[in-house]
Amino acid sequence: MATIKRFEDVEAWQKARSLAKEVFQIGTNTGLSKDFRLRDQMNAAAGSVMDNIAEGFERGGRLELINFLTISKGSCAEVRSQLYRLIDREIISADKGSELIKMTEEIGSGLSKWIAYLNQTEIKGTKFKDRI
Repeated sequence: MATIKRFEDVEAWQKARSLAKEVFQIGTNTGLSKDFRLRDQMNAAAGSVMDNIAEGFERGGRLELINFLTISKGSCAEVRSQLYRLIDREIISADKGSELIKMTEEIGSGLSKWIAYLNQTEIKGTKFKDRI
């Protein structure tokens, strides 16, 4: 596996960023804009997906990264559940909802694979690199 030096280069983070942007646009441009609680909850959850990937990555420890990726994966599932609510309330079309649900599934799958890799590797992380 190639060494990635910046969280911005991580594919899962890039996809999560796109998801957060889409969720924000829905919250701004649809009937969701009037449901302040759900709009804010979705925006926070979508942001949490990308933010936890970044925070875990920057902490520099394998176990911390796994922990934050797990939180990110949970937030991704939360957004997916909320998308079903938007479809059911006809705030977004079934097609748009399916597109975004697929995006959350791809992100979640990528996070699962990353977690599985981290659970198998002996690498402890960059913050432990020079310790004796």
